[in-house]
Amino acid sequence: MRKINDKDTFVVVQTAPAVRVALGEEFGMPIGTNVEGKMVTALKMLGFDKVFDTNTGADLTIMEEANEFIERFKENKEIPMITSCSPGWIRYIELNYPELLGHLSSCKSPHQMFGAILKSYYAEKQGIDPKKMYVVSVMPCVAKKFEKTREQMPDDVDAVITTRELARMIKQANIEFVDLEDSKFDDPMGEATGAAAIFGTTGGVMEAALRTAYETVTGKELAKVNFEDVRGKKGIKKASIDLDGTELKVVVAHGLSNAKKILDEIKEGKADYQFVEIMACPGGCVMGGGQPIKSSKVRAEVDVRKLRADALYTIDEKSTIRKSHENPAIKKLYKEFLEKPGSHKSHELLHTTYVAREKYRNI
Repeated sequence: MRKINDKDTFVVVQTAPAVRVALGEEFGMPIGTNVEGKMVTALKMLGFDKVFDTNTGADLTIMEEANEFIERFKENKEIPMITSCSPGWIRYIELNYPELLGHLSSCKSPHQMFGAILKSYYAEKQGIDPKKMYVVSVMPCVAKKFEKTREQMPDDVDAVITTRELARMIKQANIEFVDLEDSKFDDPMGEATGAAAIFGTTGGVMEAALRTAYETVTGKELAKVNFEDVRGKKGIKKASIDLDGTELKVVVAHGLSNAKKILDEIKEGKADYQFVEIMACPGGCVMGGGQPIKSSKVRAEVDVRKLRADALYTIDEKSTIRKSHENPAIKKLYKEFLEKPGSHKSHELLHTTYVAREKYRNI
């Protein structure tokens, strides 16, 4: 709150897709209730200068990641490519499988990408000194706190708070959350697609990427944008997609025990797939460590993961635009600033590197 109250600091906040379908639980609302509008209102009441949607960053991630995958796929270079937006997963591979780091996508996660864009493109457009901008991310993930401190991208985001921590701030401010009217995210940079919304559940990143990769490679419009084979709670999900005569095999894994199985296959040369999504948390971001915690009794009675995930799929289904490459805000961003996915400017701002880490340090 100190930064929010500092008149010389321009404080912006961005919220991840999974937060909006879980935050309401902290105020007695049914599991999986989409409280996006109330959440935006509450954030504005707390005093943030601008409230943005990390989903816009997710659309940007898909543009860069799909482009990176297509290039690697065509060149058969460091295939399979593995997604990189789950920081818990990234730390796991850096610690346990450093020899496979070359398989990771070089893309930053959505909130880190968005932070970089806010402090460059947005700041320039609005005439704001980036040094006076303070970017806060509301995340379902505790590991995002570690991610923002990575030496490879230390300045994109200044603070990370979890869903539960945001709920605590709202309660401490005596805001009657349930009674709030709905508000919309701020513009510009306020547009996002249905593809971005499903980032919050296992298989969502893969599905979003496939929507864009398919249409980019084939030049054809997808007859059906839903990829049902990568959805659901099965620990490892495999699918095959026809890219205009070329077979693309993909796999989705959530939970680090399942990630280990995939990495062992790659390490042993047994992997017959080209694209992999891995999420550290079972169920994906909707079940992140920063989300509302449910008692064992509640978990025994209802499928919390499914209720939250279904809420995200509903957002996707109801979205006017469901493919990241059709987002007008993203198109404008590339036209005015980034040029194209994979450009020098894009790599400078939106991509990162990884390092092998020691499991145990000498004291």
